[in-house]
Amino acid sequence: MNERPLILVSNDDGYQAKGINCLVGVLREFGDVVVVAPHTGRSGKGCSITSEVPIKVTEISSEPGLKVYSCTGTPCDCVKVACHAFVPRRPDLIVGGINHGDNSAVNAHYSGTMGVVLEGCMKGIPSVAFSLCSHDPDADFTPTYDVIRRVVSVVLERGLPAGSCLNVNFPDTPKYAGVKICRQAIGSWVNEWEAHNHPRGGEWWWLTGEFVAEENDASADRVALDNNYVAITPTRIDFTDYTLLEEMKNWGL
Repeated sequence: MNERPLILVSNDDGYQAKGINCLVGVLREFGDVVVVAPHTGRSGKGCSITSEVPIKVTEISSEPGLKVYSCTGTPCDCVKVACHAFVPRRPDLIVGGINHGDNSAVNAHYSGTMGVVLEGCMKGIPSVAFSLCSHDPDADFTPTYDVIRRVVSVVLERGLPAGSCLNVNFPDTPKYAGVKICRQAIGSWVNEWEAHNHPRGGEWWWLTGEFVAEENDASADRVALDNNYVAITPTRIDFTDYTLLEEMKNWGL
């Protein structure tokens, strides 16, 4: 596995999810693939890591050009342990997805799929996340394949700038209006919790909510998706607010 490009794949839906298996089928056209993915769903884990208990990695299958492992850790753990012990060399590309669900706007901060690529980005490896705006476990991912091929081909050829990764979101439609390079939309989640009576007394709370966009600018990823465009958002791991940084130099602190 040292002649073709080496691609490391993970997700936050688990190694058995349809999305990651569809993704692997496309990526095998481009190189040898190693999958290290959670043994079960780990959605919403972001860049969280496991530090208080050990994790276990289990080989699921092995064939020429493809190895699949399950991991009891988070998506970020999967990348860390894969790069430490389960890839034969430094990957040429790290790919997260295809996620069952939208990771545009502020969802990118919560997403375990984005945790995969942010960890890859922190390791200096070109990294791309793919997500479909459908939570259906049997969603149709075939419309995404052409765009995935185009993005992967370009990134393998050109690479990505240090500190940058790509967040690619697909609308849930059989035909796309096109592809747009976007910025992250501004918005927030509201009505996030529902209270229910616990059978033994008291209340428990169930996470729910709805996303409210604070703009309708065509350059924003969420707006592009609402208009059936594939949204590709360049994303940085550097959280520094450089505009505020310059302003704060005059605060006299």
